[in-house]
Amino acid sequence: MACGPSQSGQVQEGTLLWQPSERDRERANLTRYLRWLNAVKGLSFTSYEDLWRWSVTELEAFWATIWEFFQIIAHRPYTEILPRRGVIGARWFPGAEINYAEHALRRRDAHPALIFRGERRHLRTLTYADLCRQTAAVAAGLAEMGVRRGDRVVAYMPNIPEAVVAFLATASLGAVWSSCPPEFGIRSVVDRFRQIEPKVLFAVDGYRYGGQPHDRLEAVEELRSHLPTLEATVLVPYLSESPAAGSLSAVRMWSALADYSGRPDLRFEAVPFDHPLWVLYSSGTTGLPKAIVQGHGGILLEHLKALSLHLDLGAEDRFFWFTTTGWMMWNFLISALLLGTTIVLYDGSPAYPTIRVLWKLAEETGMTYFGTSAPFLTACMKTGYSPGREQDLSRLRALGSTGAPLVPEAFRWVYDNVNADILLGSCSGGTDLCTAFVLSCPLLPVRAGEIQCRGLGAKVEAFDVSGRPVLDEVGELVITEPLPSMPVCFWNDPDGDRYRSSYFEVFPGVWRHGDWIKITSRGSCVIYGRSDATLNRAGVRMGTSEFYRVVEELPEVLDCLVVDTGQLNHEGRLLLFVVLRDGRSLDDTLKARIRERLRAELSPRHVPDEIYAIPEVPRTLNGKKLEVPVKRILHGASAEEAVSADAMSNPAALRFFVDLGRRLAG
Repeated sequence: MACGPSQSGQVQEGTLLWQPSERDRERANLTRYLRWLNAVKGLSFTSYEDLWRWSVTELEAFWATIWEFFQIIAHRPYTEILPRRGVIGARWFPGAEINYAEHALRRRDAHPALIFRGERRHLRTLTYADLCRQTAAVAAGLAEMGVRRGDRVVAYMPNIPEAVVAFLATASLGAVWSSCPPEFGIRSVVDRFRQIEPKVLFAVDGYRYGGQPHDRLEAVEELRSHLPTLEATVLVPYLSESPAAGSLSAVRMWSALADYSGRPDLRFEAVPFDHPLWVLYSSGTTGLPKAIVQGHGGILLEHLKALSLHLDLGAEDRFFWFTTTGWMMWNFLISALLLGTTIVLYDGSPAYPTIRVLWKLAEETGMTYFGTSAPFLTACMKTGYSPGREQDLSRLRALGSTGAPLVPEAFRWVYDNVNADILLGSCSGGTDLCTAFVLSCPLLPVRAGEIQCRGLGAKVEAFDVSGRPVLDEVGELVITEPLPSMPVCFWNDPDGDRYRSSYFEVFPGVWRHGDWIKITSRGSCVIYGRSDATLNRAGVRMGTSEFYRVVEELPEVLDCLVVDTGQLNHEGRLLLFVVLRDGRSLDDTLKARIRERLRAELSPRHVPDEIYAIPEVPRTLNGKKLEVPVKRILHGASAEEAVSADAMSNPAALRFFVDLGRRLAG
């Protein structure tokens, strides 16, 4: 239920915006789990914080209850739960043999498994029965191609039903999945896929984005030429119903592979708990992207817990997250199949033909959970658009936000303009664990700018510079106990050196995630941006998200980037770069307004030394602002040294900073 009257203007962090009603609490999956704990295990908890503390103290007991509560299908039982504590090298549930796909396809009926829409495409629905039949056919086809347990199958595909089918078929065989969307440049795809030596490639002939067609047949042929281990390619017609496949040598067509007439029934290869399920990749802004391997069992338990107990999804929900196949949120989205949920897929621009397109999709599909990014919600807020008034969102009961910190004003905008009685679940996590470890809870209130809680089983803490946990203070986000979905390993990292150096060098034996976080005495969390992009002015440290919140509130500013050029023991200059609305110019009056606002709302020390107008903010393929690479360029590094162009969505955006770096050096 909504809390308090609507307020305009700035919203104070921590302002109470919503509380669950008694009915909300009663129907929540987490309540059902608490009752089960009491009835079956004799455990009783008086608050979420008590439950969380038990879950991270009695790790083995907690994860055993997740296994039992969600009725994990085991072909062979586990002999232990966690033989050795320790974040590095933890081995979960040794002895167990399972299969992720078997759990995703427990349901075989006429209930919708997925609903899909793309640009210029009608809604398309696959039932669970359809999904099982198509998965069986594709799995049989892959087996005929020689795909066996441990082989790698890769996809150059958008967020379409065929990608889901191909993944489930791969997982059912115990083979290893990896995917990139077709808008990725060939170099960036090769840098990812060549590391894992794939046997089979699924690819589309092209895609459509922002109303424009993009033929990828030549790109697919080039990709294949760089992957010498490929033994087969499956072409999925998408841009055209009849692509000119003759330009590709030795390809199989999806229609033949997915024809289930005469195919054997679906079967599942039983694999060890930590057997590789998929390979995800870091952004690869410098050097080769890290190939992050996650296992069947760890992902299965973590996603069941997060999606059911935290996001409160069930069989009657329709769950959507705007994503591509190159972002971990795609993997998170399709895991809702584990719960018998209907997942909603969208392929295309979130702003074409207007920014209303996803909200119209919510109305059309009867969406119950709408997942998106913080920048998308901020963009909607800046347009003055009110989705709740223009669309019928009566079935929408929850909204998720990730990808960047969500500012308090955007929280308020959701309650004023989407639905006054909705659970706004801001969350944060990472590709490295393929989950959110600070996220929503259906039993807790929503406060502006705050993430409701730390996830069950996730011992997230804020460390000061001495490595001591702090409350109500900003510190380094660390994880001090193992999680099942932590990487099994990095591919081609036999000694684990790259894995250890990525997370464990700052605080030995403790996972350092690279974000600033404040954990409040209420148990809620606030993320303040990347800790390696800190603004340190005369000893006053601040995360970039606080800076962006102030600047991007200005109606003239669409986007911005801030860089502190200071280095160890040497204070540099604070530089602000702004993207302005059409027709606006960065004159002295606007510069003065920006500086005055930052002086009043942050501190006099965080007034920028220089302000520049830029055409666009440089971003990774997944939309992250490139603060650290820009800082390196301004210190004299070449663009090639600072960031791989193939890891960027807009490499041309770096030209401004290269030129500026030269001017500053001169």
